[in-house]
Amino acid sequence: MSDILVVDDERDIRELICDILEDEGFSTRMAGSSDECMAELNKSQPGLMILDIWLKDSSMDGIDILGHVKRDNPEVPVVIISGHGNVEIAVAAIKQGAYDFIEKPFNIDQLMVVIKRAMETSRLRRENSALRRQDTRSTDMVGSSSAFRTLKSQLDKVTKSNGRVMLTGGPGAGKEVAARYVHAESNRADAPFVTVSSASIQPDHMEEVLFGRESQQRGVEQGLLEQAHGGVIYFDEVADMPLATQAKILRVLVDQSFTRVGGTAKVRVDLRVVSSTTRDLQAEIDAGRFREELYHRLNVVPVEVPSLEDRREDIPELARYFIDLFNRDQGMTARELGDDAAAMLQTMTWPGNVRQLKNMIERVLILGEGTGPIEARDLPGQTEAPTSEEDIALSASLTTLPLREARELFERQYLMAQINRFGGNISRTASFVGMERSALHRKLKSLGVVTTSKAGTRVAQVSEG
Repeated sequence: MSDILVVDDERDIRELICDILEDEGFSTRMAGSSDECMAELNKSQPGLMILDIWLKDSSMDGIDILGHVKRDNPEVPVVIISGHGNVEIAVAAIKQGAYDFIEKPFNIDQLMVVIKRAMETSRLRRENSALRRQDTRSTDMVGSSSAFRTLKSQLDKVTKSNGRVMLTGGPGAGKEVAARYVHAESNRADAPFVTVSSASIQPDHMEEVLFGRESQQRGVEQGLLEQAHGGVIYFDEVADMPLATQAKILRVLVDQSFTRVGGTAKVRVDLRVVSSTTRDLQAEIDAGRFREELYHRLNVVPVEVPSLEDRREDIPELARYFIDLFNRDQGMTARELGDDAAAMLQTMTWPGNVRQLKNMIERVLILGEGTGPIEARDLPGQTEAPTSEEDIALSASLTTLPLREARELFERQYLMAQINRFGGNISRTASFVGMERSALHRKLKSLGVVTTSKAGTRVAQVSEG
């Protein structure tokens, strides 16, 4: 976006301007008619335009082109030049959004001052826009389990392409972090990442939010698709998108263009699309709530984001990451994570996945006392560890069973929890519980416990046989 597009029907004029600009270190492009100008604009957005008002043998004059540029590329400054200048034309050009108006024959020094000032203004606008878009949410991918490595390997394969990605997984599993990672590692990393929260937008306002609107009173208001131009648009919970909007999004994916609400002209966009869902989209299609053609357009590269329970090995690492994050961003005490707390976290259930773990760590840091290590008793819902046999409370389910059945139930649940905690690694489980590996294998067989592969890792479950 550092080049300058010079549009003038006089070849000598446009070549002279380009020569001068190139001597000053700018790169340039030229167009001699409105058609050539629009073709250059469609190739790529220039950093600035120098535009003649009168273009012979063209379907549009400079004012018409200015209107198109200010509608579709409002951040591009346009300097109008004309050999038939008058106050009315200058006023009309400025009202349409021109940066400045220069009459021919122009003074080269005057032209360069205007161009440099316009380019600097454009740079500042882009930087301000980038700062407004800047999002502090993390793109860090944290983990080392087999399930995590499988996920990261899949994401790394798609980062350098423009293929559309469909992320599936439970609530809070980290689908948005995965989407942001794809953006951050792609060649669009310096361009916008715009999230469409399909579930939180009112259906009646969805099209205005996505496509923007035009009105005489308020002019052009850009929608999210336009704001994401050149970057990534992320459709979070895409299954919540209204059916009528789904049809229009499908057309955008095909044409890479759309019409604003209240407008008539096509707006061109260059987008990479990443979507996510917690639902079974095939079931949504069968129920008539999701368009099958849109599903196939979005689901080019399907990637499953594993649940936290499928990557229990990562829980201590994630917990320590969140402790450091809250210390860095909010000044909370950077406490160590005790071994008993780490073990407890690994054996808990996590219906809210990584988001639930993050919330729990934040709660512990806010409500916790002192600066010592976080212990198991500090975790919500946990009490101080028993120090004697009298402190141990039996669950009601165990007290109703004979000793042999109660012992078997306890051993089965305890060993399954430990196996899942260590990602299906029998050697590490045996070491922790204090058994020989061969003895543990025999015990698991007697209890009917087997390990199976799920989401790239090993998990323990009761044998159906």
